[in-house]
Order: sequence, then structure tokens, then C-alpha cells
Amino acid sequence: MRSARFRRTRRASAVALVSALTLTALAACGTSASNNGSGGSEGGGSSDPAAPLDPKTKVTLTIDCMPPAAKAAELKEWKEDVAEFNKKYPNVRIEGRSTPGQCLEPPRFTAMLKAHSQPDVFYTYFTDLPQVLDNSGAADITAYVNDKTVPLLKDIDPNVLASLKHDGKLYGLPTSNYTMGLLINRKLFQQAGLDPDNPPRTWDEVRAAAKKIAGLGHGIAGYGEYSAANTGGWHFTAQMYSRGGDIVDPTGKKAAFNNDIGRQVLQSLHAMRWEDDSMGKTQLLKWGDLQKQIATDKLGMFLAAPDDIAYMVQQLGAKYENFGMGPIPGEKNTLAGGNNYMIKNGISSDKIKAAIAWLNFKNLTVGKGQFDWARTKADKLPVGVPQPNFWLGESKKTDDASRRTNATMPVENFKTFMDNPVPGKAEPPKAQEIYKVLDNVMSGVLTNKDADIDKLLSTAEAQVDQVLANQ
Repeated sequence: MRSARFRRTRRASAVALVSALTLTALAACGTSASNNGSGGSEGGGSSDPAAPLDPKTKVTLTIDCMPPAAKAAELKEWKEDVAEFNKKYPNVRIEGRSTPGQCLEPPRFTAMLKAHSQPDVFYTYFTDLPQVLDNSGAADITAYVNDKTVPLLKDIDPNVLASLKHDGKLYGLPTSNYTMGLLINRKLFQQAGLDPDNPPRTWDEVRAAAKKIAGLGHGIAGYGEYSAANTGGWHFTAQMYSRGGDIVDPTGKKAAFNNDIGRQVLQSLHAMRWEDDSMGKTQLLKWGDLQKQIATDKLGMFLAAPDDIAYMVQQLGAKYENFGMGPIPGEKNTLAGGNNYMIKNGISSDKIKAAIAWLNFKNLTVGKGQFDWARTKADKLPVGVPQPNFWLGESKKTDDASRRTNATMPVENFKTFMDNPVPGKAEPPKAQEIYKVLDNVMSGVLTNKDADIDKLLSTAEAQVDQVLANQ
């Protein structure tokens, strides 16, 4: 993720049908005027793909998801990073591209891949890899990535890197990662006589806590859940994972949720909604709705990624100290995801090396680029959100220490989440199509007191099997 701030907008856009926007090439920032603006051919580097970029190599790189002008602090940091990068690589011209609003909308992304019009370095979800490969969109960078070109490679979580591999070949470098946890409103927990430093760790505890919080009255819901715009299916998946279940079987060709675990998920939600009245009467909620509820003290808890907290403070006027996080209840597995950059298939070896050098500096160096927490704090941007955090070993220790030192929020509120990591599990294949089907399962139990859970599951199973058959 460039940072958690960017990953949120990408994930939100993934579950919405957004009209396509046209990429607008903006002026290059922070480039070396003495070399980059002159004529002459590009290139000049070593032919060995494993060798780092030769600073004498002259190339121009187009890169998407440069922050738009509306994000002044983020754009300032981008320009600073280009200038710093050009001190070592003065002959690499960075041409940033930006769009208003979200960084990248799925409809436009798909159209771009089909037209092969993506920039040299393009931003994707972890789950975009199959679509990118189907369109021959990304270069195989396996031979280019090593401890010389990416010095901290050994300290990157191998599970994160695995999301960017196919048949043992590497097609991208990570920008962010996230795992789902239980986001709580600390104020409502205290008012309900609950301990905000010890969020519920089981689904039974979630139900009991939700009932107490809803008992406060004034239209407050104890627990919130999505059931529209593909977000219901996304959260059904997270709950299945948390109980040790799955959405698709190991072959990737059959649905795997029409079972006791799937029934447990739905029976629990049905009981909270209709027996306990602890989920509120307004349903068919999508991304953004629960954030507004919890930010205004009308919701006690819901499943979320940590960067929702920064969004609610920056966009909704909430206070950092009002939120806390625990691991996802059940703790068998949690839904994991993230974002990355890929490099366009067919560009020159020199451009690939330049792209890797840039991505290493901007996104994969502790204390630099997106991990320069002192600068982030000085620019009045959030510091202290638990993720992105794909580091291991000494890199993790160093980065964690800098986050704490420069924190702009009470990091102790996330201690239970950080101290109890849950194994991450990737989203299913054809995720968005499957989530759309599973929205009907979630909305069924949350809007119909007499919902037939077995029928909802069996109908969804048949539909998901059809989705998987069309891969």
C-alpha cells in the first residue's frame, strides 16, 4: 500500500460499481533537468537482470497512483521522494499519473489491461494477479529481485510475497498488507461496563457484548454488519475464515460454505439481529455506513482493517482515542489482502530495473518513503495504525519503534490486535463475483426474520459453483 491511507480507497472501490475515469498524465516531478529533458536514446545499463540499476542508465518511467492535488501532503511527499531518488539515479525520469478520487477503480483497471494501456509501473490488488496474467499484463520480475536490488527482501513476510507469485514466478512488489480484526468504540464499551482493553475474542463473547452495548438505548447498535455492494459477501468470507471454514474448496472449482460452519455464521447473525435486537434496524449496509455509525457513537463494534481508523479521523472528524482493536473473533484465520505494484510486460530490461529501484526506495525501505514516520508525523498524516506491517526480523523491530516514537494516536489501544496475530488467508478466486452472490445470504438473514438459512446457503452454493465453472 503506499500506506494504509491508500489501501482503504482501493479496497472500498473494489466493492463498488464505479464509472471509469481516464488516466491523466501529470507533469514529471522532481526529475533531473540536466539529463531527463534532453534528447537521445534511452538505456545503457547492464544486460544482467540480477544486477542493480546502473545510475548512468537513462530511462523514463510512467507510474500510476501519484497522489492527486487534493491530497497536498501526500503529493508533497511523493515529490520529495522523486527528488531524493534522483540524487542516486539522476537519469531516471519519473512521470507520475493521477486520477481524481480513488487511486484505481476496477472497471477502468480491467479496460486498461485489455487495451494494454497501463503505465510502466501500475498499482493493483493482491487479488488482481489472475486478471493481470490473463491479459499478459505484468512482467515476470523473478530474475530482477534479489538482496542486491531489494536489500530487505529477506525481511518481507513471505506470505505477502506469495500473493504476488504464480507458478513460482514473482510478478509484483508489495505496497501494503492488511488483516481483518474487531474494531471497537472504546467509549461505548466503557459505558456498557465492558473492558475496552480486552475486546471479545470469541463470537459468543461478541454476541454478549453487543447485547450490553445495545442496552444503552438511544439507537445504539452493539454489532454491525454489511450486506450490500459485495461487502456482505466479503464479511461473510471473513467470518467463515475466523471459524476455520472456507469459501472455495482446495480445487478452486467448488463452493465450500454450505456446511455447519456456514450455518453457524448465519445463525449467530440471525440471533443477534432478531432475538437480541443488538444490530440495529437499518440493514443493507455497505462500506462507509458502519464507519459513520461507529464514528458518531452509534455502533459498538464491527469487523474492519486497521486503516479504517485513520479514514474515520481524517474524513469523518472522529478522535483516535475513541477506537481500539482486537483480533478477529474465533482466531482460526483472518481475511488478508493488500496492494502492490506490477511492472508492464514487454518494457525494456532497463525500465524494469529502474522500476524495481524506485519501488524499493519508495515502498520497501525502513525509514524511507512510505515508512518515513517522522516525516509523516511532521506532515500531519496518521502514524501508529498497525498496518501496513509486512516486515519481519530486525526490520520489524526498527519500523515498530519508529511508529511508536512518532505516533499521532494511542497505539496501546491496538495492543490486543498486535499481540495476538491471526494467520492471514487470501480472498477466494473470482472474489468480487462470489461476494455479490453471498450478499444475498447476508441480507437474507438480516432483513428477514423467517429466513431459511439452509435454502440461502444451497442457493448461493449453486450460484458460486457456476461462477467457478466459468473461470
